[in-house]
Amino acid sequence: MTTLMLVAASGLAGETAAAASGYDEVVAVDDDRERWGTAVGGAEVIGPVELVVDSGADLAICTGAGRVRRRLIERLLDYGVTADRFATIIHPDATVAAGCEVGRGSILLAGARLTSQVTVGRHVVVMPNVVLTHDDIVGDFATICAGVAVGGEVVVGEGAYLGMSSSVRQRLTVGSDAVLGMGAVLLQDLPPGETWAGVPARPVRVSA
Repeated sequence: MTTLMLVAASGLAGETAAAASGYDEVVAVDDDRERWGTAVGGAEVIGPVELVVDSGADLAICTGAGRVRRRLIERLLDYGVTADRFATIIHPDATVAAGCEVGRGSILLAGARLTSQVTVGRHVVVMPNVVLTHDDIVGDFATICAGVAVGGEVVVGEGAYLGMSSSVRQRLTVGSDAVLGMGAVLLQDLPPGETWAGVPARPVRVSA
């Protein structure tokens, strides 16, 4: 029997359960005891994250923020979990054109479209109805929220977060761990670690 174990009983876990195919069983684990015995997306939450160690199941990391995914994966590797256990989940309604690449542990939800020569790294989350166009490169642990549109030849850095319904003009770079706000329109490179929002997108000033 093949089992998929969703790590973190989040809304993303429910969406991932709906996207997964080819498994006889889908379960979830979470360190929150209040979630044990409940279900997410039809998957029973069976106990804490440590259960992954002896389960032998394929794993899908279901936290929305890339930095949290990175820490959780580091924790699992410290437990002795091997990289080949991380599943790549692609919803049947997602389109991945010939010549595109999707890294291990990444999740592509319903309606995601990779048009031509798109490279998606490891442990990336691509939420519903995202469009990644020709020659885009998405770094490890990036999160691309629902309805995002990315022009051609864009580089999205490791751990970057593109908010819901934002858009990125062609040939730009979104720096590592940068955040583009919901509905923003990016017309110039976004430096690493910065948060931009608005139309056109500009740096968000944080009050002291």
